[in-house]
Amino acid sequence: MANFLCYITDTFMGYAYGNRIKKTHPDQSIQDAIATFEDANEISDHEFELLKYVCIFGHAFEYLYQDEASQTKMTVVKPDELFVVYDDTLKQRALFAVRYGYHENDSQTGSNQSLGDVYGEVLTRQTIYTFEGDKQNKPIENPYGYIPVVEYRMNDERIGLYETVSGLIEEYNRVISEKANDVEAFAEAYLAILGAETDEEGVQRIRDDRIINFYGTDNAADISVQFLTKPTADGTQENLLDRLEKQIYQISMVANISDEAYGNATSGVSLAYKLQAMSNLALGFDRKIEKSLKKRYKIFCSLATNVSDPDAWKDVVITTSRNIPNNRAEETTIAKDAEGLVSKRTQLSLLSYVDDPDAELERIKEEESKDSELIQGLFAEHDHEDVEDGNEETEE
Repeated sequence: MANFLCYITDTFMGYAYGNRIKKTHPDQSIQDAIATFEDANEISDHEFELLKYVCIFGHAFEYLYQDEASQTKMTVVKPDELFVVYDDTLKQRALFAVRYGYHENDSQTGSNQSLGDVYGEVLTRQTIYTFEGDKQNKPIENPYGYIPVVEYRMNDERIGLYETVSGLIEEYNRVISEKANDVEAFAEAYLAILGAETDEEGVQRIRDDRIINFYGTDNAADISVQFLTKPTADGTQENLLDRLEKQIYQISMVANISDEAYGNATSGVSLAYKLQAMSNLALGFDRKIEKSLKKRYKIFCSLATNVSDPDAWKDVVITTSRNIPNNRAEETTIAKDAEGLVSKRTQLSLLSYVDDPDAELERIKEEESKDSELIQGLFAEHDHEDVEDGNEETEE
């Protein structure tokens, strides 16, 4: 099997979200609270795994809860473990969510694969109802005031990244399997000897020495030694495999970055054109992600123990960046040419090796302040020496 599924998913995820998604807020106290929340949830790994499930299934869920230390935590839930029920209005407002699973069956054997009792919880805006089999436990108050589940979608149709090319991938694997069968059949082809008889010793000698020599007939044309092989369509198979491979990458909109064409890109612009389709796919996904991330921070800000302003989520700025090779010299030239045309922050944001433009601006201010203090100190020292020299001359 040619594992296009894994290659397409890993390539797209590395390109679109290999760099961490940045969240910024103008209020420093809220920015610090978000940073603490993300550090506690190991956000880089959490979001990468979450978005990878979205690529595979077309959608996935993020479940928020309070742990024993009253900290807001998150976990990723696959769509076969949770579902959300929406109303039938134009707004399609979520009514409730159900997370469920099955206990292991102690008597489970190879012939008995039945599942154990179902368990889980029903999540509403006010209450969380847990259940075990047919038994419902005591309801728990929902501290957020919102359903603590966020759905992330690849698109509105919830179509996965490689779902549109699954038929092409199956056909590719069928053709390449037949090609492997042809190679195996050729290696195991039977040797036909017509017009002469050989004994067991002769057969062994043919197998070991790979030399065939028959004589004893006056007419050599009556003897024929040849392998029995079926006709092959190697050229047709190769053409079909090439066509299928191109169609897989073209329809999935994920680039085959191992292709020589990408290594021969002479500039960042030419590389960008080659990655245009995958960039468009990532930009569409970005919009869905931004909407879901806003809901995540809406739930996070609903608790006064997290932030003081419940509407702080509205000012959270979501920034994504593509993980592509960058020409730093070219970037630096572009940033220099932008001097006087844009703000210093925008100018720094043009540089891919500057992770946080705001933090970089603060460092620049600190350096300028230190340089200013150093220069003032040098001038003060010089003035002091001049005064001392003047006093010495007066004494003389």
